[in-house]
Amino acid sequence: MRNHPAVVLVAVLLSTISLPISLTGASVALPDIGRDLDAGLAGVQWVVNGYNATFASFMLATGALADLLGRRRVYATGLALFAVAGLAGAFVDDIVLLDAARVLAGIGAAAAATSAAALLAGAFQGAGQARAFSLFGTAIGAGLAFGPSIAGLLIEAFGWRAVFVVPALVACAVLGIVPLLPESRQPHAGRVDWPGTVSFTAALLLLIFGFVQGPEFGWSAPVIVVAFVAAVALLALFVRVERRRAAPMFDLALLANPRFVGVCLAAATIVAVLVPLLVYLPSYLTTVVGLSPGAAGGTLILLTAPTLVLPLLSGALTRLVPAPVVIVCSVVVVAVGAAWATVIAPDSGTASLAGPLLTIGVGIGLSIGLLDAIAIGSVEPARAATGAGMINTARLASETIAIAVVGAVLASTTAGRLADPGFTSGLRTVLWAMAGAALAATVAVAVLVRRGAARAERARTA
Repeated sequence: MRNHPAVVLVAVLLSTISLPISLTGASVALPDIGRDLDAGLAGVQWVVNGYNATFASFMLATGALADLLGRRRVYATGLALFAVAGLAGAFVDDIVLLDAARVLAGIGAAAAATSAAALLAGAFQGAGQARAFSLFGTAIGAGLAFGPSIAGLLIEAFGWRAVFVVPALVACAVLGIVPLLPESRQPHAGRVDWPGTVSFTAALLLLIFGFVQGPEFGWSAPVIVVAFVAAVALLALFVRVERRRAAPMFDLALLANPRFVGVCLAAATIVAVLVPLLVYLPSYLTTVVGLSPGAAGGTLILLTAPTLVLPLLSGALTRLVPAPVVIVCSVVVVAVGAAWATVIAPDSGTASLAGPLLTIGVGIGLSIGLLDAIAIGSVEPARAATGAGMINTARLASETIAIAVVGAVLASTTAGRLADPGFTSGLRTVLWAMAGAALAATVAVAVLVRRGAARAERARTA
């Protein structure tokens, strides 16, 4: 069975489904973690933000390392780090140590995710590769869809530490399969863009630090002001570094392509609505509405279940409607769902939330997979991998910043307690802001995609 494509597929699917569960599971566990470790809101927020921030900022760097050192080697290293960090986080009794473990878990997840995709691409060709990546996308969707409910059941049965133990044990099981996987690397792989990686990672972490700690330290506190200023300076340095490198990790030249930018904006907007709701809605449902963790996780299936079904339908839909139109409509649907979700109240039940959550889920489900296909199709084939990396980085950076911003708003309205009074009004404010931002993004996406189409038409007729 060594080097058999089926073995690669099994390993990749098992590891892939555990990565989003680690995110959504942690979000359901936040109230219990805060109570058990006697932690404030800022410390608890880093359980999610630390994981997401390093996942986002190390994805391109670990992808380059996989090309350079070998995909199987980096995949195994990432899984091992993810597993060790998960097990360590499950046994610590200090919020700072748990946050540190989550930061390391995010780095491991980035290495495992990028290497897994490369291993899959190398093991399958042609129609088989298309089917394999379809299952790959379904595994991600399944992790998002069922992660909250699985986490809720684990918390009720074993406590919050189980949401870190179970994904770590899955990673350990996959490590047992790793020796059966093929090794591969790029024949002429370039160097890792460490200046770009360091400047981007530091800027993202400082920006998140400012938003997470701002409500606790005060927005005018010197450390918060310095964090925001340093984040802006590091982003400027990142742009300068990337423009001067022959093989940058973030190809800024692609930003001159309006269609590509429009698709990246749509992707960033959609996850900026979805992921903060996955993180903070469970806390609202358990602390304000009074649902059990299992029931709260079950309610979130309304938000995520459409991601399992609609990606298959969106492909058929594009035979009748142009793909960019589907993308624009999906962002509109997400905006409508966010505005509708402002009906949320302390007496909300699953029935009253079904409409808005399903609406948001439909908008997200229509866009999954389609966004990546349009983004990659918007650039020349030689830059397809770069384009894929950039849209994923845009997604992860957007969702990480959105989680931090939403957390800052809720911390301010609830005095750092994530409870009423203040939680309901804060959540409604956040939802209205999400709806407004998504509508504004819809206009921008439509304009950019239209410009991209016009430029492509001029190029064909020239």
